[in-house]
Amino acid sequence: MAFKCLATALLLLIPQFFLSAQSTENEKIVKVLSFNILHGATTKGDFNLDVIANVIKDTDPDFVAMQEVDFQTNRAKKYDLVTELGWRTKMAPLFAGAMPFDDGEYGEGILSKYTFLQTRNVALPHQSQNEPRAVLEILTVLPSGDTVAFVGTHLDHLKDNTDRVAQVKKINEVFKENKYPTILAGDLNDVPNSQAINILEEVWTASYNKENPAPTFPSNKPDRKIDYVMFLPANKWKVISTEVIQDAIASDHCAYLVTLQLID
Repeated sequence: MAFKCLATALLLLIPQFFLSAQSTENEKIVKVLSFNILHGATTKGDFNLDVIANVIKDTDPDFVAMQEVDFQTNRAKKYDLVTELGWRTKMAPLFAGAMPFDDGEYGEGILSKYTFLQTRNVALPHQSQNEPRAVLEILTVLPSGDTVAFVGTHLDHLKDNTDRVAQVKKINEVFKENKYPTILAGDLNDVPNSQAINILEEVWTASYNKENPAPTFPSNKPDRKIDYVMFLPANKWKVISTEVIQDAIASDHCAYLVTLQLID
């Protein structure tokens, strides 16, 4: 009788064990969106933050790296775009200025479902005649209790790749020894197998299909990939899925959604 009771108890525990394991696994799933938001203008030029917010809400990411972000500029009607989009999406907002612009600032933005343990804004190298660029990092804790870093950036756009190459070298230097598993997302303004992307991928692991990279730009008829999600170290992350979100109105870039799993 005692054996029978023990066997019954074990059978009752087995489903709970698998449910617990599945729950922990789900807590280590991270959805990341890279989205160049065209300073809120939309491709119609009508400044419609709700259209941009809807792309974010529909994909339900844990983290968003946004590029071409205005902070209280005249062209953005003096809005703090990251805070406005955070309010619309119910996510925590953070802005990092790369340069003064139009009576305000211009730079990077991050939205997060989770609070910030620590943040930093790192200026990237550039020639004096070219636009300054920056990389924004947050440290946060997933529901699983794991601390991770999320990094957003927007590299130089010029055909001459001098600044872009210097910028990726700086990113590698700053983040390659990160204490915590790290995700990098952004508009890198270069295509797969370019010099800049190859340098980045000496340190970072890419999420895209190397044999058939899905294009992300321009949003009305994408023909090249310039928006990315990468991670390090390679053995701490697994790519679950990738998706290009094509909305020809919200921005001239497609949003790029990547679902990752943190590996123990």
